[in-house]
Amino acid sequence: MPLNEIASSVVELTRKCVSITVLKRARQLHALVLTAGAGATTESPFANNNLISMYVRCGSLEQARKVFDKMPQRNVVSYNALYSAYSRNPDFASYAFPLITHMAFEYVKPNSSTFTSLVQVCAVLEDVLMGSSLHSQIIKLGYSDNVVVQTSVLGMYSSCGDLESARRIFECVNNGDAVAWNTMIVGSLKNDKIGDGLMFFRNMLMSGVDPTQFTYSIVLNGCSKLGSYSLGKLIHARIIVSDSLVDLPLDNALLDMYCSCGDMREAFYVFGRIHNPNLVSWNSIISGCSENGFGEQAMLMYRRLLRMSTPRPDEYTFSAAISATAEPERFVYGKLLHGQVTKLGYEKSVFVGTTLLSMYFKNGEAESAQKVFDVMKERDVVLWTEMIVGHSRLGNSEFAVQFFIDMYREKNRSDGFSMSSVLGACSDMAMLRQGEVFHSLAIRTGLDCVMSVCGALVDMYGKNGKYETAESIFSLVSNPDLKCCNSMLGAYSQHGMVEKALSFFEQILENGFMPDAVTYLSLLAACSHRGSTKEGKFLWNQMKEQSIKAGFKHYSCMVNLISKAGLLDEALELIEQSHPGNNQAELWRTLLSACVNTRNLQMGLYAAEQILKLDPEDTATHILLSNLYAVNGRWEDVAEMRRKIRGLASSKDPGLSWIEVNNNNTQVFSSGDQSNPEIVSQAQDELNRLKSYMLCKSSFNKLVCSN
Repeated sequence: MPLNEIASSVVELTRKCVSITVLKRARQLHALVLTAGAGATTESPFANNNLISMYVRCGSLEQARKVFDKMPQRNVVSYNALYSAYSRNPDFASYAFPLITHMAFEYVKPNSSTFTSLVQVCAVLEDVLMGSSLHSQIIKLGYSDNVVVQTSVLGMYSSCGDLESARRIFECVNNGDAVAWNTMIVGSLKNDKIGDGLMFFRNMLMSGVDPTQFTYSIVLNGCSKLGSYSLGKLIHARIIVSDSLVDLPLDNALLDMYCSCGDMREAFYVFGRIHNPNLVSWNSIISGCSENGFGEQAMLMYRRLLRMSTPRPDEYTFSAAISATAEPERFVYGKLLHGQVTKLGYEKSVFVGTTLLSMYFKNGEAESAQKVFDVMKERDVVLWTEMIVGHSRLGNSEFAVQFFIDMYREKNRSDGFSMSSVLGACSDMAMLRQGEVFHSLAIRTGLDCVMSVCGALVDMYGKNGKYETAESIFSLVSNPDLKCCNSMLGAYSQHGMVEKALSFFEQILENGFMPDAVTYLSLLAACSHRGSTKEGKFLWNQMKEQSIKAGFKHYSCMVNLISKAGLLDEALELIEQSHPGNNQAELWRTLLSACVNTRNLQMGLYAAEQILKLDPEDTATHILLSNLYAVNGRWEDVAEMRRKIRGLASSKDPGLSWIEVNNNNTQVFSSGDQSNPEIVSQAQDELNRLKSYMLCKSSFNKLVCSN
C-alpha cells in the first residue's frame, strides 16, 4: 500500500477516537492504528494525541500515560491532554508536576491551556506554594490578561484558603463574568466565610452580571448553612421572576434550604415539583423531616422511595431514616431499619453507625449501642463522642469517662464536643481529680479556648465545690456566650450565693444576652437554697412575662421555696399548674414535707394521696406520712405506717453512694457495706477528721461569742 494511503487510513482511524468511550473498543482501535500505521506516525504526534484523549475519556489514565511515554515526538497538545486529565482526578493529580520538567527538557513551550490545567491541579491538591510558583510563570510569560487563566488562578487561591490573594486577582479581572464571581462565592463558602460569599453575590447582582443556575445553587447552600430563611425566600422569588431555567441541582439546593430552615411545607412543595428526583432529593426530604420533628412523614417518604425501582437507598438515606426513629413510638421501625442496614452491609458505615448509636441511647438501650459500636472497625471522633454523650445522658458517667480514655489511647484526636461531654460526665459524678486531668489535657491540646469546653470546665468546678476556680476560668474567657454564663451562674446557684447570682444576672443583661430557661433555673435554685422567697417570686414572674416556658425543675425550685416559707396554698396552686406526670410526685412530696414542718394534717394527707396514686409503694411518702401523724399525735396511724414501711423496705433495693478514691477509681457502696475494708477505713478516717474539725470550729465560735 502506498505511504499516502497508509497515512490517510491512520488519520481516519484516529478521528474515530473522538467517539470512543468504552475501554475495550479503545484498545481494539489502538491496535488497528498501530497495524495500519506501520511506522507512518513516527513524525507527527497527531495520532497519539488522539489516542491519549481517547483513553482519558475511557477513564484509563494509566494507558494514556503509556501512550504518552512511547511517543517519539510530543507537542504542547500531548502534555495538555495529560495535564487536563490529571487536573480532574485527585488520585492522579500529583503525577502532573514531574511532567513540567520533561516539558522544559523537550523545549515544548506552554500555552494558556497548559497553565489552566496545572493551576487546577494545584487547586485539587491544595498546594498553594506550587500554585504561586505557576502564577509567577503566568505573569512572566504574559498570560495574566487571559480571562480563563486568571479565573483558574482565582479558583486555585480560593480552594487553598488564600482568600486575600484571590480577592487581589479578582480585582484585576477585567469585566469578570459569572464564572469569576462564582469562584469567589464558592471560595468564601468553602472557607466558612459565608457572609462574605453572600456579599459577593449581592455585588454580582449590582454589577449587572446575571447569576447562573450554579450561582443560585451555591448561594442557596450558603443560606442553608446560615439558616437564613428570608434571604433564601428572596432568592427563590428572584429565580421565579427572572424566569430562570431550573435544573435538578438547583431544585435540590432549594429543597435543602427549606429543610435546613424548617419550612417543611415549602420543602414538600419544591419536592413535588421535581420531575425526576434523584437520591440527593430523596435524602434531603427524608433528612429534613427527621431533623424538624416530622418522623412519621420521614418514614412515609422512605417507604415511597423503597417502592421505586431507582434510585436505591444509600448510607445517607439510612442515616436520615434511622434519625426519624429515635422517638419511643417509632423505635420498632428503627430496629427494622437496623436489620436492613446489616443485610445490605451498611452497618460499618460511620454515618449509619452514629445514627444507630444515637437511636439506641435515646431509647435507653446501652447494650445494643455497644454491639453496634463493636462492629465498627473505623471509628472517628464523632462515633466515640456519641458513645461518651450517650452514656453520660443515661447516667453512666463512669462508662463515658472510660470511653474518652479509650478514644485517646487509640490516637483519636478529641474535639471540643467530646471534651465538653466528658467534663460533663465528671460534673455529674463529682469526679474532681479526673476532671482536673481532663482540664490539663484540654490546655495541652488547646481546647481550653473552645467556648463549650470553657463552659464545661466552669460547670465541673462549680459542681465540685470549687467555685473560685470556676470564677478564675470564666474570667479568662474573652467573649463568653450565654451557655458559658449559665455555667458560672449555676456555680453560684450550687453554693446558694443569691447576691452573687443576682449581680451576675445583671451583668448578663448588660452584655445584651436574652436569658433562657437555664438562666432562670439557676437563679431560682439559688433562691431556693437560701430561702429568698421575695427574689424567687420576682424572677418567676419575670420569666413568665418573657414567655419562657417553665419546666419541671423550675416548678420544683418554686414549690420548694414557697413551701419552706410556709405558703402552702400558693405551693398547692403551683403544683396544680404544673404538667401532669410521674415527676409531679416529687412536687407533692416537697409539699408533704412542708406540711410535716407546719403540722398541716389536712393538706399533708391530700398531698400523700396524690403521690400514692402515682406510686402506691413510694417508701419516702410513707415515712413522711408517719412523721406527719407523729407531729399531730396520731400514734396508732404512726404504728400502722411503720409496719408498711418495714414491708416496703424488705422488697426495695438499697440506696447506693459512691466515693472517688486516690487512684481516680469510683467505689460504689451501700449502708453497712463491708465488702472493701480498705475503702471503708479511709472513709471512716475522713469522717472522723471532719467531725474533729467541726467540733473544734464549734468550740472556737463559742469562745469568741463568750468574749
